[in-house]
Amino acid sequence: QVALVESGGGSVQAGGSLRLSCAASGRTFSDYTMGWFRQAPGKEREYVAAISWRGASTYYSDSVKGRFTISRDNTKTTVYLQMNSLKPEDTAVYYCAAARETYFGSSYLPPAVNDYVYWGQGTQVTVSS
Repeated sequence: QVALVESGGGSVQAGGSLRLSCAASGRTFSDYTMGWFRQAPGKEREYVAAISWRGASTYYSDSVKGRFTISRDNTKTTVYLQMNSLKPEDTAVYYCAAARETYFGSSYLPPAVNDYVYWGQGTQVTVSS
C-alpha cells in the first residue's frame, strides 16, 4: 500500500507558476513509476507527466511540454510538478499516482489511468486570464 498526498495547488494568473508536491508513505517509494494526471470539469482524466523509478526517464504530454517539469526525490519520498507559464486551459484538479508493480525497475512510462494503482486526493489548480 502507498498513500499519496498532493499539495501546492492554488489560484494564479495566466503566465504564473505553481509547484505541486506529492508526498508518499507506505511501500518503498523508489520502486514506483510516478505520474501526474489532471481532470477538468466535464472532461476525462488526462495524462500529464510521468517519471521512472530512478528519475532517468520522463514523459510530458504535448499540452504541457516545455512548461512543466516532473522530478522526484526518493530520499524525501516526494514527486514534484513544476508548472510554469500557466494557461487558463491548465485549470483542473491535479492528481499524482503510483504505477503498478508491473513497472518496477522499468524505464517504460505507462500512459493509461488503469496502469496506476494508487492515487492521491487531488489538488485544485485554477488559472485566470
